[in-house]
Amino acid sequence: MPTGYKPSADNGGHAAESTPATDVYAVHGADPEVQAYGMAKYSRSALSMRESLAEINDQKAEKFLNTFYFQYGHRSIADLAHIAFAIERLSILAATIAVDEPRWDGQERSTRYQDFQKSGYYVPDFGDDPDARRLYRETLNHLFAEYRFFSEEMFGYLRDRTPKPDEMKQEAYERTLRARAFDLSRYLLPLATNTSLGQIVSARTLETQVSRLLSDTHAEIRQLGELLKRAAQDPAYNVTDAKAKELLELVSDDASDISERLSAFLLRDVRVAPTLVKYAEPSSYEIETRRELIAAVADILEDVPVDDAPTVDLLDADPLDVELAATLLYQYSHHPYRQIRNIVSGMSTQQRHEIVDLGFRHRGRHDEVSRAFCSGQQFRFDILMDIGGFRDMHRHRRCVQIMQDYTTAHGYEMPEEVADAGVAQRYEAVM
Repeated sequence: MPTGYKPSADNGGHAAESTPATDVYAVHGADPEVQAYGMAKYSRSALSMRESLAEINDQKAEKFLNTFYFQYGHRSIADLAHIAFAIERLSILAATIAVDEPRWDGQERSTRYQDFQKSGYYVPDFGDDPDARRLYRETLNHLFAEYRFFSEEMFGYLRDRTPKPDEMKQEAYERTLRARAFDLSRYLLPLATNTSLGQIVSARTLETQVSRLLSDTHAEIRQLGELLKRAAQDPAYNVTDAKAKELLELVSDDASDISERLSAFLLRDVRVAPTLVKYAEPSSYEIETRRELIAAVADILEDVPVDDAPTVDLLDADPLDVELAATLLYQYSHHPYRQIRNIVSGMSTQQRHEIVDLGFRHRGRHDEVSRAFCSGQQFRFDILMDIGGFRDMHRHRRCVQIMQDYTTAHGYEMPEEVADAGVAQRYEAVM
């Protein structure tokens, strides 16, 4: 039925039963938690969205959310509050972990299109070990120097072998070659390199993300979880503040009361999700499960050499307990999946079930089961790739991705252009 359609009179000359016209309108200006409250009221009130938003304020929203979200576990309410964050000057390592949410939307600085020479890098706390800190800085400064060298070297190589099309402007030509040169030189960027990203997530995804980050083994990533939680509770950056101040300056001195009221409304602090994330804490389920699975991997695979892995391996269908046990071990090892699968398939049924039980044992009543239990997929691939390729693939989160930690165990890639440019020996020395 088209929007606004109303039945006309029937053939008997009498008005047909009236049907209210469908009403569709966008909503702007409501704080995220207030908006979530207004939408959630559809399930418990006959009020329209306009009426719901007109009658509520921050205090009512917080009371509602405390009642229905926290006491009754209605986490779907948090799906209704979507929040934009800027996360700046975090390491590439932290960024890849931060964005690892299936329901995540955002963009990160691209190592393919941007020059990272001046980005800087994250320095962990080395405590009372100045020698380790010095070695770390010397190593990263060397890598950045080589990154600069290869960026220029590959740009020159590409320029010499790629003539500029007549119809292409010089600026566009050089920009295109620079992007391709960065695509090649970014192999030298360490994971500690600073980057920035923006994300738009629901409060429910944010809560899961914060809990996961707070549970991580890296101090930088745990701190990132704290910062995200604080950003949701502290006053947000308001892009309209400058315009509001300009407008308030136009209000005459004779209208001071109006000015004060406008100032209180326009320049008020907005906290995007103070209620919805206040109970986001480290996940004991994740921490304890990781601890026990790492111990299991050490016990089962410690003396097993890592097999050479194909670049892409299309895996066979397995009985469910074999797939689950192999996947749970896989994420905390560096062995190819097929190698682990073969070991697991040789175990007794009881041994496999004991491994699967490790993935459930510490789960609380509100914890989602870990990603390893998204099993039974008909197309499963074990992929061995360099970090640059992984980061391009990682953004496609419609598939279920089970990642192993970064490692040098499988060696490294060298782009063909590096060898063609005659700098392969220097590249290998850096690696």
